[in-house]
Amino acid sequence: MRLAIPPRRSGRRTHVGLTLIELIVAIAVAAILFTWAIPSFQQFTARNEVAAEVMRIRTALQLAKNTAVTRRRVIAVCPIASMSATKCEKYDWSLPIAIIDGHATAGDLTGVEILKVLEPSGGPSVTFNRDYPVRFQSTGWSRWHNGTFIICGRHKYSQRVIINNTGRTRTDARKAKC
Repeated sequence: MRLAIPPRRSGRRTHVGLTLIELIVAIAVAAILFTWAIPSFQQFTARNEVAAEVMRIRTALQLAKNTAVTRRRVIAVCPIASMSATKCEKYDWSLPIAIIDGHATAGDLTGVEILKVLEPSGGPSVTFNRDYPVRFQSTGWSRWHNGTFIICGRHKYSQRVIINNTGRTRTDARKAKC
């Protein structure tokens, strides 16, 4: 049995790879794509940070409302600096949000039970246009404790979470002063 030997090619070698011009064109196209994609990606991440913070605020409010109805007690929501805090922080809602069993009168946390703490995302700043905790009655209403949360992210992206007297929340994407 005889093995077949492939025929020899004539003295010309073939090179595999890119020429210098092809490489420069590929780098130029990549640079153009990156300059277009990076700002869009930054805006995308800014919108997602704000959306995550909106979900955290709405989750805390809904959880407190449902707990108030289930337990038939007043449940308060406020930001706290740490788990050992004795007072609610009045204005910085980008801190951890505590769900509290009781009134938390004037933001005082002595003698109340903290039911749950929702950790911050560390992104946008969150403010509330009132200087007292949000409270839900045993009916689920937040009467006299309604207001507007303003979430301010990067690239001038902001959103509002509005809680009305009946305890319902809604979001509003209109520009807010940050």
